[in-house]
Amino acid sequence: MTGRLDSAQPFALGLFRMVVGLLFACHGAASLLGVLGGAVGTDGGTVEAGAWPNWYAAVIQLVGGTLVLFGLGTRVVAFIASGSMAYAYFTVHQPGALWPMENGGEAPAMFCWAFLLLVFTGSGAFGLDRLLTRRDDDEERERAAGARTPVSV
Repeated sequence: MTGRLDSAQPFALGLFRMVVGLLFACHGAASLLGVLGGAVGTDGGTVEAGAWPNWYAAVIQLVGGTLVLFGLGTRVVAFIASGSMAYAYFTVHQPGALWPMENGGEAPAMFCWAFLLLVFTGSGAFGLDRLLTRRDDDEERERAAGARTPVSV
């Protein structure tokens, strides 16, 4: 049983990445575009362009979430997203109370840790990262094979 679960790990990780990326992108889309109920705390509106830190957070959420959803630059994007959620938790939520249940910071805390996991695990299956890495590996193997092939004159 463990062997089957281990072999399915890249696929489970890929699905995890896609769901986390989609949910994160939805938060950004709500804040920037007013869809899906709009920005939290604005009665369905959007955040003002350039407003610190809300607008920048929403851009990170929309762009970063979309990139993570597709598995493109997963580790770097997840690092940035994790940091932005840590910042949101400690500057917005944590001053209100110690525990996330008390300060409304469950979502930022969960996103922070989920993205930190992706920093260390990568995109898993179904990610564009894997396709690009595979292509780079194939090209490098071809160059190495070409360098070892004797040249006839």
